[in-house]
Amino acid sequence: MCGISGYFDISKERIPEKKILENMADTLIHRGPDSSGYLIKENLGLGFRRLSLIDLAGGNQPLYNEDKTIVLICNGEIFNYLELKDKLIKKGHKFRTKTDVEVLIHLYEEYGLDFVNQLNGQFAFALYDYQEQQLILARDQMGICPLFYTIVDKFLIFGSEIKAILAHPLVKREVDLVGLDQILTFPGLISPRTMFKDINSLKSGHYLLLKDSQIKVTEYWDLDYPQLNETASTQPESYYTEKLQELLIQSVKYRLHADVPVGVYVSGGLDSSLIAAIVNKIRPEIDTHSFSIGFTDKDICESKYRKILLKQLNFLHHDTLFDWHQISDSLVKAIYHSECPLKETYNTASLALSNCARNNRIKAVLTGEGADELFAGYVGYRLEQLRNNQRDYSLESVLEDELRLQVWGDENIFYERDLYSYRETKLALYSLELNDKFSEFDCLNFELVNKDKLRNRHFIHQRSYLDFKLRLSDHLVADHGDRMALANSVEARYPFLDINLVEFTKEIPPHLKLNNLQEKYILKQSAKDFLPQEIIEREKFAFHAPGSPNLLKQNIEYINDILSSDLIKKQGYFNPVTINNLKNRYLQDDFHLNLPFDMDLLIIPLTFGIFLQEFKMPDIN
Repeated sequence: MCGISGYFDISKERIPEKKILENMADTLIHRGPDSSGYLIKENLGLGFRRLSLIDLAGGNQPLYNEDKTIVLICNGEIFNYLELKDKLIKKGHKFRTKTDVEVLIHLYEEYGLDFVNQLNGQFAFALYDYQEQQLILARDQMGICPLFYTIVDKFLIFGSEIKAILAHPLVKREVDLVGLDQILTFPGLISPRTMFKDINSLKSGHYLLLKDSQIKVTEYWDLDYPQLNETASTQPESYYTEKLQELLIQSVKYRLHADVPVGVYVSGGLDSSLIAAIVNKIRPEIDTHSFSIGFTDKDICESKYRKILLKQLNFLHHDTLFDWHQISDSLVKAIYHSECPLKETYNTASLALSNCARNNRIKAVLTGEGADELFAGYVGYRLEQLRNNQRDYSLESVLEDELRLQVWGDENIFYERDLYSYRETKLALYSLELNDKFSEFDCLNFELVNKDKLRNRHFIHQRSYLDFKLRLSDHLVADHGDRMALANSVEARYPFLDINLVEFTKEIPPHLKLNNLQEKYILKQSAKDFLPQEIIEREKFAFHAPGSPNLLKQNIEYINDILSSDLIKKQGYFNPVTINNLKNRYLQDDFHLNLPFDMDLLIIPLTFGIFLQEFKMPDIN
């Protein structure tokens, strides 16, 4: 992947400045350390930082069509580019490079805006058509590649990361309180919201069109499960097993394509192990580099299962030992690259993993995210099947039902926790000043997901859609995935998030995803041709890293400073009395959080304090 940035004068009166473009692009050098490129023409300025993976010599950007009336910068990969390129050449298009993303220009020439529906990849791009005088910003279906934008003084300013936008001198820094409340309430941020007021994240499966001084954001894809009366299937189980194998093998083949070595992350769990085994089957003659994190805490180390897997693979394996004391050393870096507070410290381990890959000269890795969301892999799916929907007519239950109806459009949908009672926890954490205006930034008062995609769906499909929107796109493949990998100039590729595979999972009957309370049933059946039974049959491991109690007990100066009552009071976001009470409780020798099931109520105030300092954000007043 790479880093893209730029700005466009909507008024068509001003020419972008090269120095500003360079400053914006320089904030993304970790995403693209290999080369840079710029364009300034009329009212458009583009900046590009390249991580070279395909066509190493000829793939520099910006890229143009034959007469240079269309210009493109793109972060990401188009995995089906060879098929698309062949089709376009037959239609008379001329290609100047061997890079994959050049197909975007010619697809646009041939098909217009609808060309995005032909793409199988992970991408975020900016394309400008000088004849039509229109700018297009687009993001892939799964939201793997980030893209942010803001409008200031009639400039549309955009970038792969928010730090590029902040480098523009017109952009002001202010905390988006709705974004903060989202992080407190759900697994992470939810596009288009960010932690920066008036800076938007382009939603996955959307494109932005700027034409005639008007901006329109359009959805071109969403995870749309069949309605309840459409879920019946006459196909045997073997059909789904074989088709899943076929699509997964093709997805891995796509993602192994590069002009540099591609490695694999291996945890010892089902998902990454299956990807690794397929890689080995596709190219057994190649010494593939694989990477894993080992922990000094044996209770959470999965090395036993990794060893079982690696015995059957022809891999060059690298195991990085991660000690919990390293969390405090890299937590600031993790938050800088995440551009948001964190609800857990595991991103620091992800940083160590990508650093190991980079130190072994691997620029791209395959990883297993996405399977849990698409194949009912979390314990929440089992619990949802066991949950008793018997009506409770207490006042709190009635208010909870009303809130669920407002948020999800269905009073029976339960996600993570009771929303009504948790409001009290949030209010206790927030400062008195924020309590007074809580209704103005309560994230439940703003649209979170498309409720039509939840209505009249099977509960497994409802849960999958919510996990996809609330956990995967803006958290697991965002701050936890893309940002932690590219912090060390490594591209993460996700075979389970192949568009063809994801579309097929919509056809799989729910009972083949969760079968007699067995999660990921059909995926496990498909894995039997590739993996040892010990890995297929093992219980899902709910990994967690130590939270704020562990950090507090290390008595680290910068952490003590960030959580000091004086600083908390000065900043004005959280209640210093509540924070101090939590600190005293967490420091007790006999205190223990049962992570990930207990909430670590101090980790967000701590990481938010780091966020405020790293991005020089203002106090509430």
